[in-house]
Amino acid sequence: MIPLILSGGSGSRLWPLSRKQYPKQFLALTGEETMLQQTLGRLAIEGMSKPIVVCNEDHRFIVSEQLASISQDAQTILLEPFGRNTAPAVAIAAMHLLAEGRDELLLVLPADHVIDDVPVFHQALGVARKAAEQGAMVLFGVPAERPETGYGYIKTGPDAAGLPVGVLSVEAFVEKPDLETASEFVAQGDYVWNSGMFLFRCSRYLEELQRHDPDIYDTCQLALSRSTRDMQFIRIDPSAFECCPDNSIDYAVMEKTDRACVVPLAAGWNDVGSWAALWDVQDKDDNGNSRSGDVMIHDSRNCLVHSQSKLVTLVGLDDVVVVETKDAVMVAHKDRVQDVKQVVNNLTCKGRSETDNHCQVYRPWGSYDSLDSGNRFQVKRIVVKPGASLSLQKHHHRAEHWIVVSGTARVTCDDKTFLLWENQSTYIPIAAVHRLANPGKIPLEIIEVQSGSYLGEDDIERFEDVYGRTDDVTIS
Repeated sequence: MIPLILSGGSGSRLWPLSRKQYPKQFLALTGEETMLQQTLGRLAIEGMSKPIVVCNEDHRFIVSEQLASISQDAQTILLEPFGRNTAPAVAIAAMHLLAEGRDELLLVLPADHVIDDVPVFHQALGVARKAAEQGAMVLFGVPAERPETGYGYIKTGPDAAGLPVGVLSVEAFVEKPDLETASEFVAQGDYVWNSGMFLFRCSRYLEELQRHDPDIYDTCQLALSRSTRDMQFIRIDPSAFECCPDNSIDYAVMEKTDRACVVPLAAGWNDVGSWAALWDVQDKDDNGNSRSGDVMIHDSRNCLVHSQSKLVTLVGLDDVVVVETKDAVMVAHKDRVQDVKQVVNNLTCKGRSETDNHCQVYRPWGSYDSLDSGNRFQVKRIVVKPGASLSLQKHHHRAEHWIVVSGTARVTCDDKTFLLWENQSTYIPIAAVHRLANPGKIPLEIIEVQSGSYLGEDDIERFEDVYGRTDDVTIS
């Protein structure tokens, strides 16, 4: 059984904590580990192979680092140039495995779900495995305990013929209902939530996909044949993939095949699809308030408050969500948090950078944090991981001053290379060819002061880059 971890998403529903360049699966929302790490952690069972991860190309180093930090290793990371939904992502993974002669069971899991009861999840996997080995296409269905309008539903029938006891037949797929309809589904008792988690054999999925959506099948074959391998990464060819229809597994295959079945999963599942959903799974005080960071609450109930950089106080409020980051504050009633996505869409239309990145931006070599900016100057805090280095580069419109706060810096400036230690500094003139590296064993932290007529991140010319980003226009 091979886990296929789908790590896509635009980061809009949990904005401003989640951003396009750092969506929710990379955040530690329900514990010390990120949601991606928790997803991988619950797969430590016998017979489970190393995972395949599908992610956006911009997230490749975040995924690699988060796996490495929990001593995990992916057998392959498939890099999508842009999202085309789940059906193509799973198709390319299955085609890749078959090309290697491996027609194995594929366990499809989103990277950003919560499952509280892992032993029950493992039991459901055991039942699903037996069904998938018999050629079934298994969908994990969560018993609908309350009326939810944000989930798709599946009407289940009696036990599926010829499959293990407890595997249910599928009578109908139902789109996200209104509240009245959802209440009726819960009362009837034979409806489950569509979890978006699947198990099937690679060849079975591709057979059904070719039968029911041949456009996706053919386009994915072409995109994979034109793809390139870079270390553990497979870069999906963008020109072919751009022509691929945007469709989910449900629409493309599961709603059309006669091999679909449901394995019930009553394991405390939550897709954390909104701030209200996150409030559901977080620890709360006696008044139902969930808090994170520097938060003070008085005479308030059933609120979620997240503070990243400032003291946040609440007085006399009920059922509200308050999220503070260094560059944005979001306040919403819990019943309206689904509208956050519309706010993000409006900000995107206005070209606001707050939808893409946090003040702290992650790069393969470390991160940088924008501290202050003004007319002709910008101040950043840069952290370089041990053994890492930025690209060899130059800027045409700005000079830079570097001050070492901690660690050791190896600086290249034109024809000179030298070391700097704590409390030492250097100056990088305009148009100087330069590089910053960390030769030490602890993180290197510097303060960078930029000055010049233009300070945009696209003022960069790269000469060497160990991360293959010579065409990028972001900070190196």
